[in-house]
Amino acid sequence: MTTPRYKRILLKLSGEALMGAGSYGIDPEVIDRIAGEIELARGLGVEICVVVGGGNIFRGLSAAASGFDRASADYMGMLATVMNALAVQNALEKRGVHTRVLSAIPMASICEPYIRRRAIRHMEKGRVVIFAAGTGNPFFTTDTAAALRAAEMSCQALLKGTQVDGVYSADPKTHPDAERYDRLSYMDVLRRDLKVMDASAVSLCRENGIPILVFSIQEKGELCRVLEGNGRATIVGEEQKS
Repeated sequence: MTTPRYKRILLKLSGEALMGAGSYGIDPEVIDRIAGEIELARGLGVEICVVVGGGNIFRGLSAAASGFDRASADYMGMLATVMNALAVQNALEKRGVHTRVLSAIPMASICEPYIRRRAIRHMEKGRVVIFAAGTGNPFFTTDTAAALRAAEMSCQALLKGTQVDGVYSADPKTHPDAERYDRLSYMDVLRRDLKVMDASAVSLCRENGIPILVFSIQEKGELCRVLEGNGRATIVGEEQKS
């Protein structure tokens, strides 16, 4: 078995990744397949924590643009991430993978409150920790929450599972001639305004030296291949020394 490149990682999943071919909600088959990917990665001996978005159910920024109060809309989006986190937990537990959901907004009846030391201890015990409710604050995206939790958990990398196999100069679905990048520096992403993660998330990873690996969560076995250094992903990190 190939030794994974990272001992502890944070996996960022968009809410859209959970809805499959639908336009809304959760596709149980898709979540089960993603749970299978996480189970295989855990089998490599990697400690895994997960941040999941809520865009498949409610997107605060879009709601604010439609007239909702921005703070209220963001809180509604955070509640959507809790629903997604519970769905991912259910799929993993069905596979015999021990998990804990920790929410930045206390919800004692359904999950644990986020406490950093408790989260680290769960990971050390081999549990997959799923972080819900973003940072617990409005005006911050789940991308920023992922970067923050990756830093707090001392993760060696942040893996962003998307619908495409890396970072492109434009959306490859609408621009077939878009350029794909194998490697970018943090400043490349910020200067070119590439849609990897939002600027605060990229800056937080840069400040803490956490590489961002963007790969397709849709490709079976790709998470393990990326962890082993054989997968197809765009790596965002420090500028290469010449």
